Amino acid sequence: MEAFLVSTGIVALGEMGDKTQLLALLLAAKFRRPVPIVLGILVATLVNHALAGVVGDWIARALGPDTLRWVIGLSFLAMAAWMLVPDQIDDAAEGGMPRLGVFGTTVLAFFLAEMGDKTQIATVALAARYADLAAVVAGTTLGMMIANVPAVLLGDVAAKKVPMRLVHGIAAAIFAVLGVLTLMNVGRLF
Repeated sequence: MEAFLVSTGIVALGEMGDKTQLLALLLAAKFRRPVPIVLGILVATLVNHALAGVVGDWIARALGPDTLRWVIGLSFLAMAAWMLVPDQIDDAAEGGMPRLGVFGTTVLAFFLAEMGDKTQIATVALAARYADLAAVVAGTTLGMMIANVPAVLLGDVAAKKVPMRLVHGIAAAIFAVLGVLTLMNVGRLF
């Protein structure tokens, strides 16, 4: 349960103000069809985070426990620093492919926008940290949905009222604490 809750919380906080949340706003404004956009976000996130989780699980199996502890701990500290860097939406993500329809455009745009994104890297690290791959992928996917569904439904009105610097600061603090605890070998690794 810890893997699920930590994964959900970190990604939900980390996703606030992220380029994919901005992409959700953009798609909602462009297409004004929330159901296929939300379903597209769900499918893209499940596929992307499942692949990232498998990579994290493989890393956990390939490295010894001491090396893994250092890699994960340092990864979490790097994520803490990265969380403090504001995202800008990629110009390439703005262009839609209308021939794919709203759902297909959303799946493709979100899948590509998540490649190498903070939440994908976080999913790799979380899957390496926790032995429960399904809980990590379910948690990171739920975190993405918690952050992006309101963006689709409420548009940019809600996004303008949330202090992104505070949200990113909280997410960075959580990553930093996880990194320090991992480096100090506090808690279970697996």
